[in-house]
Amino acid sequence: MLNQKVTFPKIPTIRGIIRRIKAALRKDPDRFLQHVSGVVHVGANAGQERDLYKDYGLRVVWIEPVPEVFRELLANIQDYPDQAAFQYLVTDKDGAEYAFHISNYAGVSSSILELKLHKDIWPEVAYDRTITLQSTTLASLLKRERINASDYDALIMDTQGSEFLVLKGAIPILHAFRFIKTEVPDFESYSGCCQLKDIDAFVKQHGFQEISRHKFAERAEGGSYYDVVYERKA
Repeated sequence: MLNQKVTFPKIPTIRGIIRRIKAALRKDPDRFLQHVSGVVHVGANAGQERDLYKDYGLRVVWIEPVPEVFRELLANIQDYPDQAAFQYLVTDKDGAEYAFHISNYAGVSSSILELKLHKDIWPEVAYDRTITLQSTTLASLLKRERINASDYDALIMDTQGSEFLVLKGAIPILHAFRFIKTEVPDFESYSGCCQLKDIDAFVKQHGFQEISRHKFAERAEGGSYYDVVYERKA
């Protein structure tokens, strides 16, 4: 008994704890929502995340430009008192006219940009028709609707290739957000669309750093789609 080796459980190092946290975030890209009290979601579609946001007890501002999809969004959130929807096209310009292409996929993948390599992952998606919409910046929209950006901790974007434009138009209020989550490819999914490298460079200039990256689709020829979450540095 005297010669029996006694082992003690390893005490995790700070580096090990960080690795575990990052691994957990990669598995659950929405985990950051537990640190959030409100969300501005640009590119709402029909509000598919409404129950997720409700489960976290969040106030939500939904923004969706397509008229018929917006009506569906309103119907979907009518029993969610902490969620409000606004019909706008958000870019980096106020009062600019855009040809907005509406997809055959219940509005999903609709964009101000033409489809390009997007078809390599989702060949069934095509544009049915095009409408003309006038744009606003996110900063102007919130001011017009008397929404205080500081009441919302997170900006979430899914605008099919124009996320960089949304960010540029939000520069006056970016400091109000603690987190930014965006869907973004690292290839030219839409003609001239922003890519991961563009978003990375921009948000870093404005004091944000990546905390998670979740790949959810990829091209056989190379290139992937990600949900990426950034946090503003203290």
